[in-house]
Amino acid sequence: MPMLKDPSKKYRKFPGMNLPNRQWPSNTLDKAPRWLATDLRDGNQSLPDPMSIEEKDLYFDKLVEIGYKEIEVSFPSASQIDFDFTQSVVKRAPDDVWIQVLSPCREELIRRTIESLKGAKKAIVHLYLATSECFQRIVFGMTQDESVELAVKCTKLVRSLTKDDPSSAGTEWQYEFSPETFSDSPPEFVIRICNAVKDAWGPTEENKIIFNLPATVEMSTPNVYADQIEYFCNNVADRNMICVSLHPHNDRGCAVAAAELAQMAGADRVEGCLFGNGERTGNVDLVTLALNLYTQGISPKVDFSDILSVIKIVEQCNKIPVHERAPYGGQLVVSAFSGSHQDAIKKGFNDRENLVALSGKTPENVHWQIPYLPLDPKDIGRDYEAVIRVNSQSGKGGAAWIILTQLGLDLPRGLQIAFSQVVQKEAEVTGRELKASEIEALFRKEYITNSFILKDYDIIRVDEQSRKFIGTVDLAGRETKLTGVGNGPISSFTDALTNGFGVKVEIWDYKEHAIGQGSNVRASTFVEIMVNGKERRWGVGIHEDVVQASILSILAGYASFV
Repeated sequence: MPMLKDPSKKYRKFPGMNLPNRQWPSNTLDKAPRWLATDLRDGNQSLPDPMSIEEKDLYFDKLVEIGYKEIEVSFPSASQIDFDFTQSVVKRAPDDVWIQVLSPCREELIRRTIESLKGAKKAIVHLYLATSECFQRIVFGMTQDESVELAVKCTKLVRSLTKDDPSSAGTEWQYEFSPETFSDSPPEFVIRICNAVKDAWGPTEENKIIFNLPATVEMSTPNVYADQIEYFCNNVADRNMICVSLHPHNDRGCAVAAAELAQMAGADRVEGCLFGNGERTGNVDLVTLALNLYTQGISPKVDFSDILSVIKIVEQCNKIPVHERAPYGGQLVVSAFSGSHQDAIKKGFNDRENLVALSGKTPENVHWQIPYLPLDPKDIGRDYEAVIRVNSQSGKGGAAWIILTQLGLDLPRGLQIAFSQVVQKEAEVTGRELKASEIEALFRKEYITNSFILKDYDIIRVDEQSRKFIGTVDLAGRETKLTGVGNGPISSFTDALTNGFGVKVEIWDYKEHAIGQGSNVRASTFVEIMVNGKERRWGVGIHEDVVQASILSILAGYASFV
């Protein structure tokens, strides 16, 4: 069946909220929320092949290493595997990590769930009950009054089995309640059921109740979700005793925006998964949320300094690759193929190097501002070699960047243009991206590799204005003695080439810079020569002595004409 020409006959526009005095649009994000990683529960239940116990252990350890202090580990009543895993985590979880488990509002499942937490130091029991008209009518056949009655009854049961049970005194308990399908529920009913649950649990300012307000299925633009959160925060009773938590799904592709706007609207906590795994299009991406804060100068309180190791664990355990364009983590997100992008990035790094030198500060204390790179790749353990990658669409800046990073040679503009044509031709022939090693080999072959061997030479002062070059070069085993006069070492050598090989060699362009520092410094020279007044060719020379480097660069350029 084709798409409808008038979809309004089948689908209705999601109604917005009448919130004329909304405050969240003027707010900003100034601190990290409480994070809850639900990779091992919500993420795991969405996998075609759920994680093994060994994979769950590996994943849990990585979440702890990153710095997550609240981790939802399982649905203990669902299977013996989940129950046993919860018990194993309870035994080895760090003292400062809260272990969270999930249960529906069913007495026998709640008892089994709390049993799995026996011996825990810090535990969060999470119950959920759908509150939307759609779910109450179609799935559960319940009225609003019946839903409130059930939620209160189950909350009291959790209380009796946890904080009111003397045998559980060794555990620090928290309680979380989710009005599932919150974003599609009547706001007044959500307030009503949450107030009833709160009164049944009895929170304090020191030990708040967590109300998790999920966009179980994302159905609206992010601003509507923010309105719903602000309405809840402003109307629920005893707000100071409540932690408002978010659980956005990504059905419309807006989960990150929804989570950020909802925090601006008053939420305190965010639940999600690394790289957005989860049912359908996934949960909100915790990596993106954290690093979005980081790029605004706000510590996210979790550490992605080694994001590649995180990606490795996520892909190994989920058996789903992290998309190459996933924000921050994707293989290609810090890579530029476009010539204009590459040129801008290269100039940005040059500018930053100058700013750091002038400031006298360490790089981490100088404001980051590089075109197309909102985050320094090295902050998350990525290498600059991946920043600029070269194919047939790349310009002069891309290949020049590779040579700078590989060989330390900052090519003059004319050589950048010449070399980019060589690279583009090779990329078109191969029909693929060129590796950095291939680009380096191309450069050496074109501009450094020399069929001439400089055997020996001397430059003699003739008078105030003149210098004389005397030397020998070897070409394929045949030695040629060269003699020439000029106003300096370079002009005397080009005159010697002219005399020795019967062609006119002139310097068209010359640049040089140092490579390295201190006793290891070497000179790199870039010389463009013209032969017989027609053809021009670049050569590059590298040597401890700048004069010899210049001679080598001229020989490298001239070698292609022989």
